[in-house]
Amino acid sequence: MGKKTQEKNGVGPSMKPRSWFAALLGASLLFAPAAPAQTLSTGSGQAYPTRPVRLVVASSPGGGTDTSARIIAPKLSALLGQQVVVENRPGAATLVGLEAVARSAPDGYTLLIGNSSMTILPAMSKSVRMDVIRGVTPITLAVSLPQILVSHPSLPAATLKQLIAFAKTRPGQLDYAAGSYGGHPHLCMELFIHMAGLKIIYVPYKSGNAGVVDVLAGHVPLMMSSVLTALPHVRNEKLRAYGITAARRASGVPDIPTIAEAGVPGYESPQWFGFFAPAGTPRDIIGRLHGDLLRVLKDPEVRKRFGADGAETVWSNSPEDFGVLIRAEEAKWAKLVKDAGIKAQ
Repeated sequence: MGKKTQEKNGVGPSMKPRSWFAALLGASLLFAPAAPAQTLSTGSGQAYPTRPVRLVVASSPGGGTDTSARIIAPKLSALLGQQVVVENRPGAATLVGLEAVARSAPDGYTLLIGNSSMTILPAMSKSVRMDVIRGVTPITLAVSLPQILVSHPSLPAATLKQLIAFAKTRPGQLDYAAGSYGGHPHLCMELFIHMAGLKIIYVPYKSGNAGVVDVLAGHVPLMMSSVLTALPHVRNEKLRAYGITAARRASGVPDIPTIAEAGVPGYESPQWFGFFAPAGTPRDIIGRLHGDLLRVLKDPEVRKRFGADGAETVWSNSPEDFGVLIRAEEAKWAKLVKDAGIKAQ
């Protein structure tokens, strides 16, 4: 079933059901203070900001990172008093956008909204240099959301347990779509495949959005997609949902179980989006951006918008908290890639 291309990939050991991510996220929600808004100097005697701010999205239009950026950007523009211009720079599992921002002037006028795929880069890319990863500095974690395992409705499996049973009788006969090799959705799916003891073939796409198009058309039966991208299609019954990758059910989609409770105990792999600036950006500018972003993320309208799609805004989180989370995820994925023997590209 589906159009088979490219190589097969294995993935490693299961993750613990209550991860450091949940604990760290909970701690940051309780203890991280917001920075106050203030008039800042750019170093030339002018107040910051004095011109539009470029917000680089390290993925294609229509995906979860892009959707998040376009929800947040207008509210941030209003607080900054300058337009925040969203610019998509997709490619290489976020590396293209990451490099573009890392090489920009550290003056607060070029920002990055990145996602959890960034923390996989050091383990999965032979070409990535740590100076590129460390070329951006965290501002704040912004949104936490699950991936969602979906299929075309024609697949004869109504529940996750039925899907697992169906796939086990057809090893190597089912395909799944995912964006770039080594991206977060790709490894989320490979983790599910490994933990469930399945053999399902990876069909790579340039973007997750392109994969959704083919699953909707019935060309590929399965995929692990951002809930922001897939949920509208689930609601109009053009896709079937089996479970989400979070540790607990999402308030916006309480009827969709977690993958752990639906048939793969211990499975958990949440996705996040967050804001970065070029390394060396003055601390007072980071503080201004941090404070304004937290105000946006705490805004009831913004929280409602994300919550309706199964995501949660993180409206109290420090740059230091975000840095701790990034280092922990880098270590987690490095161990997974090593233990599973996944090849870097």
